[in-house]
Amino acid sequence: MPPFPPSSFSISATSPRFHTLPSFLPNLTMSFSSSSSSPSPFTTNPKQESQDQNLLQILKYHNQTKHFFNRYARGPRGLDWANQPNPFRRYVSAPLLPLLQFPTFNSEAPLYSSLFHSLPPPKPISKSTISQFLYDSLALSAWKTTGFSTWSLRVNPSSGNLHPTEAYIVAPPIESLSSSAFVAHYAPKEHGLEIRAEISSNFFTKLFPKNTFLVGFSSIFWREAWKYGERAFRYCNHDVGHAIAAVAMAAAAIGWDVKLLDGLGYEDLRKLMGLEIFPKFQIPSQPVKGKIPEIEFEHPDCVLAVFPSNVGEFDVNYEELSSTISKFSKLEWKGKPNLLSKEHVCWDMIYRTAEAVEKPRTAENRLAVDPFQSSGVCFESSYKGFTVREVVRKRRSAVDMDGETAIERDTFYQILLHCLPSGCTNGESQKRQLALPFRALSWEAEVHAALFVHRVAGLPQGLYFLVRNEDHFDELKKTMRPGFMWKKPQGCPDELPLYELERGDCRLLAERLSCHQEIASHGCFSLGMIAHFEPVLREKVWMYPRLFWETGVLGQVLYLEPHAIGISATGIGCYFDDHVHEMLGLKGSTFQSLYHFTVGGPVLDKRIMSLPAYPGPDVGA
Repeated sequence: MPPFPPSSFSISATSPRFHTLPSFLPNLTMSFSSSSSSPSPFTTNPKQESQDQNLLQILKYHNQTKHFFNRYARGPRGLDWANQPNPFRRYVSAPLLPLLQFPTFNSEAPLYSSLFHSLPPPKPISKSTISQFLYDSLALSAWKTTGFSTWSLRVNPSSGNLHPTEAYIVAPPIESLSSSAFVAHYAPKEHGLEIRAEISSNFFTKLFPKNTFLVGFSSIFWREAWKYGERAFRYCNHDVGHAIAAVAMAAAAIGWDVKLLDGLGYEDLRKLMGLEIFPKFQIPSQPVKGKIPEIEFEHPDCVLAVFPSNVGEFDVNYEELSSTISKFSKLEWKGKPNLLSKEHVCWDMIYRTAEAVEKPRTAENRLAVDPFQSSGVCFESSYKGFTVREVVRKRRSAVDMDGETAIERDTFYQILLHCLPSGCTNGESQKRQLALPFRALSWEAEVHAALFVHRVAGLPQGLYFLVRNEDHFDELKKTMRPGFMWKKPQGCPDELPLYELERGDCRLLAERLSCHQEIASHGCFSLGMIAHFEPVLREKVWMYPRLFWETGVLGQVLYLEPHAIGISATGIGCYFDDHVHEMLGLKGSTFQSLYHFTVGGPVLDKRIMSLPAYPGPDVGA
């Protein structure tokens, strides 16, 4: 490996945080550059000029919210506990329809590992199946209590357990639930649907196959910004990705497929979910603090179609769909959103970036629903025989790893096979997102994984790389450090594009890169998700949040797989961005690290007591 470039940023070699690293790895001291290659010069085309300005805003946000060894991205200097946002949005006075609850143990439920081979026969929409779908995707999973503190957990994970993601259901009439088609907000604390508006049943009969309904997601940026400041926009979009994958897995257990309706635009989504109730937010010129209730608005992220898996390909006329949605502005919308905090801090950079990535309606007229693609299998005996519900509802974010648990090499390979977008390709390259849960997304894979292997029996410690879109292989190899081996590890399945880069103990390196968090070094392995970045944004600036959604979908698999084999995992949002790039040899913004993760044996805090999700304790959080 070539010598590491000289640094203008030095740290004492005797610092307890910084010890000698393996000789093949860099010192992780560097001079910082916040610049990225600039967009092409503005043209006189107003549309192109607007796109260029939006790209500038996105690159500015992304660089400004990076963490470095000598400084972190801007955020609050402490936590204002008196104004911690309420994690539960309610629409006051909207009718609440309670949903059914289910036992965790159900011998008739499909096994978790079986869903990666094939889906069960689809069930029709009913009160029972809608209840099951939400119970296994977005509902509460437990309550935790210790001392005077009590808090809830959910099936879908969230950075800091702050849950900025809100969910909406748009459905045809459902017997024993609603005699008319409706738009409803999902209330996870109550496990119920708040009916916001009634719509014409023709909405579904004209535009979608039978037994189709829609799920919409929105984000309340304030919930994450309360703790994380400017970097919160990243975390909100991680959470959208986790929610997409949670929905896809729960739907699969009922025999349903899920697809992002990405031909719709920002204004379509705002009307569809009834978010016009929130006035247009006036962005201040700099961060401000005070009573700013309008900051609690919901930013529409996406909408997904959920439909029987045996439907096959079907047409979506986005022009007609958008025209129909435009009339939703005239509906009688019920309920007033509750206030989440008394005082707020507005990080203006978040809202400017959210504006820059607002997606227009695009011209696609066909929803591509590819045949279900099974995932590869090399060591299915790793799984403990848990059902889907057992895995998704018992999923937890580990707060510490034991530094001892190891997994077998074949188990490691099996986990990674389920991280591939195309599944078992029979010799074709990984690229298209065809396998569960990635098939919910509408673009080719853009996210890879740099893996730090710590405790995998039969596999040397070191740095590895999983190529999830093999069209990027040559560019990655050319861009990354010339000394890397790019060698298939021993016993690696032919269909798994995993490469060994360097051998050595990289536990301390992984820990330092993840903001000095031991959880990154005490597991079986950890990783950084490396996205194909600026070239993607130059083509479509609104792909910026979608790259984070893809990392969230991948992260959800990395949560569920360890739980299915009897260990745990957690997402890591705090890492030193450009130091990760420097370690890999990446320069510029062609590839960027967007999310970190760690997998291993959890350390359980016996002081914390678990309580059932429903009925929960009489508390507000």
